Amino acid sequence: MATTPTSTSDRSAVAPTRVQVLQLRMARWLATHSVSALRVSLGLVILGFGALKYVPGASPAEDLAMQTTEALTLGVVSGTAAVVATALVETFIGLVLLTKRFLRIGLIAMAGWLGGILAPAVLFPEQMFPGGLPTLAGQYVLKDIILVAAAAVVAAQALGAQLVAPVPARR
Repeated sequence: MATTPTSTSDRSAVAPTRVQVLQLRMARWLATHSVSALRVSLGLVILGFGALKYVPGASPAEDLAMQTTEALTLGVVSGTAAVVATALVETFIGLVLLTKRFLRIGLIAMAGWLGGILAPAVLFPEQMFPGGLPTLAGQYVLKDIILVAAAAVVAAQALGAQLVAPVPARR
């Protein structure tokens, strides 16, 4: 005589559905690979930002990088030197993220870089948000908040944090 589960403890003995099995497999795959994918994509984006700055006029952020670097260095680094310095830092960080070589040093450089890319919002608020609304440059700086969050995840893993896949319920 077949019976159907009637109590809560009997229901836990039911095999997971195909959807639940698929979700578990996806969660395991994501736990294994997602932070690496984030690190590589972040590296490609930052490397791309840096590469553009080696070509005069190619980067839409060239003037902003120049102005910000000059302000942050109190005028010691300005003009083309500021753009090249920014390009060097971004290229280094991008290559570090792609190769994982010198990762901890790269993360320190990235922390400083993140402060630098967000600095225009504080240094030049009238230029970034005239009338309270962001200009194109302001929007460019605001999107960098995503880079900060991505960098935090990559740094957390590099410093030992782990993304752990769920464990299936025992029967």
